[in-house]
Amino acid sequence: MAQVPNQSENALRKQHELPMNFAKRRQLTLGLGLGALWPWARAQAPSEATLEAIAPAMPKVGDVLKVPPIRLLTGQDFRHERQPLLLYWWSSTCPFCAQQSPSMQALWLSQKSRGLRMLALSIDKKPEDAQAYLQKRGYTFPAAWASPEWRKQFPKPKGLPITLFLNSQHQVLLAEKGQMFAEDVEAIPRLL
Repeated sequence: MAQVPNQSENALRKQHELPMNFAKRRQLTLGLGLGALWPWARAQAPSEATLEAIAPAMPKVGDVLKVPPIRLLTGQDFRHERQPLLLYWWSSTCPFCAQQSPSMQALWLSQKSRGLRMLALSIDKKPEDAQAYLQKRGYTFPAAWASPEWRKQFPKPKGLPITLFLNSQHQVLLAEKGQMFAEDVEAIPRLL
């Protein structure tokens, strides 16, 4: 559109029926970048696809992993100390997780008295999505929302679901990518 020279901003705005501050917003946007004007345009948390693209490879048996503290969906703080720990990365939208989660719940119920600690790490977009999913299915295993911020400290390996078992010295004894069948999950207590 050609601009008419010497027209005032108000006349131009009226002519094109633009919102009151459109011209100023456009100038600010071009001069300062979108992030200076609209908060939603600032750098947002990376998408799950982006995180997956830069995700590390699966840890190897024998690797030592230090799981940083995280808040459970129940509001309690979780710290990995010197106890065996089963880590289970999942999402409420993952069909393979939906197949594996009942086995993880059964394992949790049967082995928590033997000293098994479990941490199910949801990668859902919001913690409320994970909470609703767990409540609807009656899952009681300890679960947390692995926010993009938290995942900077402890990135999820490529794939989903991911199941890791760490011994009391934080060494990886089991590293599985993809759905584990019920009989495979039932075999995990042999690692305790």
